[in-house]
Amino acid sequence: MNKNAFRSVMIYHGDTQKDVADALSITEQTVSDKINGLSDFKQTEIKTLIERWKLTPGQVDEIFFGVGQCTNL
Repeated sequence: MNKNAFRSVMIYHGDTQKDVADALSITEQTVSDKINGLSDFKQTEIKTLIERWKLTPGQVDEIFFGVGQCTNL
């Protein structure tokens, strides 16, 4: 999990952690835990964020798996 990339994309799309929590039907604390690596995003949650933010495969790799660079917001 690349929390800087996650936060960048979240902010780019005008979302707050509360918006993400609401979209994923989880608490803000759970979102915070996931961003900070205390728990993992579920596949269904990642899919929801891919659709919400229209993420490319490269962005998904960078944000959720720490692979590559997230250069194309």
